[in-house]
Amino acid sequence: MIVRVLLTIALIASPLMASASELLARADTRMMPSPPEPALMEGLLEITQVLVNKGERRLYLLSGDETVRQYRISLGDNPVGHKLYEGDERTPEGDYVLDWRNASSDFYKSIHISYPSPRDRELAEAWGLDPGGSIMIHGLPNNAGDMAFAYTGLDWTNGCIAVSNEAMDEIWQLVQNGTPIRIVP
Repeated sequence: MIVRVLLTIALIASPLMASASELLARADTRMMPSPPEPALMEGLLEITQVLVNKGERRLYLLSGDETVRQYRISLGDNPVGHKLYEGDERTPEGDYVLDWRNASSDFYKSIHISYPSPRDRELAEAWGLDPGGSIMIHGLPNNAGDMAFAYTGLDWTNGCIAVSNEAMDEIWQLVQNGTPIRIVP
């Protein structure tokens, strides 16, 4: 009986005695994406388009009509609707191109989206506004550290599309510059 009580206390108290970083490490391992399929890693399947569904908070990598990978995303603090001007904290909607990348950004890697288009510029200028720019797909802030878990499931960017660092590593490796991206509501 005493052994049973001691065992119960140990089972209840052990998670409480674990450090926060140990608990976060355990939580992070459950949230890790599955490894990419060998065909993707060997370049047998080409990613022909990136599709972002803002309402679903999902980013899809497509090869033709086939979805080969998908990721949970975070958007701007004001996610509903098309980006109209710099500072509105919206993510643009429409067809763009992933045109260049930055391995040394303020976030864990970033791939630039070709916003603003000529039409985006025209609309913003008609209102006397700057359309903004520097819209990217990126990972977490470089200084997130042990607080990385806090970004999961939140809209926290200034209009960019954010993914986990693990997802960004995959996207970085699988998606080439020049790949079209479609962002839908």
